[in-house]
Amino acid sequence: MGLSKYRSIFSASTGQERIENFENYWTFTQQHGGQLLEAEQDLAKKRARLQYFKDHPVRLRKPLANPDAFYRNYVTMKDDPKSLDQLTLMLTGIYKFARHEWVGIKAAWDVVPDMANSHSVEDKISRVHLAEEFCHWRLFDEMLRTCGLDQVKWEPLTPVKEWIYQQFPRLPGFLMDTPAFVTELMGVTYYFHLHRLFDDLLHDEPEVRDRLKELLDEITIDEIAHVGQRRNFIGPIGIWISRQLVKPFYTLFFKDIPEIGLLFDINKMIKHGEAFDFNEVPDYMVARTWIPSYCKV
Repeated sequence: MGLSKYRSIFSASTGQERIENFENYWTFTQQHGGQLLEAEQDLAKKRARLQYFKDHPVRLRKPLANPDAFYRNYVTMKDDPKSLDQLTLMLTGIYKFARHEWVGIKAAWDVVPDMANSHSVEDKISRVHLAEEFCHWRLFDEMLRTCGLDQVKWEPLTPVKEWIYQQFPRLPGFLMDTPAFVTELMGVTYYFHLHRLFDDLLHDEPEVRDRLKELLDEITIDEIAHVGQRRNFIGPIGIWISRQLVKPFYTLFFKDIPEIGLLFDINKMIKHGEAFDFNEVPDYMVARTWIPSYCKV
């Protein structure tokens, strides 16, 4: 094994390092996503990439055996999840994960200052960050379409969960920053495990497998950068707290999506999150993402 290139995401950092990293991330993100199309909650380069996928569609050669099983369970699990085949479970799980993301970013978009009223680098970063998350929701929708599911409706969560998501971005930074970082880390963990699952479940559909990987890569590369960016808000006490939050946050969130517990080993996912250090990130992703300087050896 070669020498590690990166330190733990929970590595110590100084206030000055974090200031410098905010400036560096802002430079990165302007180039990475292209022009912010605020009225459309979109980014120019991301829009063009999604349009490429739509202009060159890939679809299952052998359609889903029972698409009704997906549509019956994708918003709320009505059947015994153990009665569903793994591909259907994977797709309903993708929808439910993306739905949480969609509800969260819709709530935050109305709270975070728009670009005209963003006076700090942190506020500008947050606005672009949310636009990227809207782009991810569109990519998740394209994943489902790739599997022949073009009648998907994006439904709100329960009123209580919607209210919680609406309150979260209104919290002061010292309360919001740590859980926001852990949820970004949880997303990256899920994406890495999902990427491997494509190989297991779609070995006989190589074109769809590869397209789903391409779509997921677009999301994962952004989310790896978001992990570093959200980490940058947190000082030494918060980073210690965040490490303690990995297990309860992963457990609570994934419990709400029963498919994930059936498809993945949640304990492995927790350990993955606690040990995350960028060394597992493939080189082609490293070349397109952003990593804090204090996490580099």
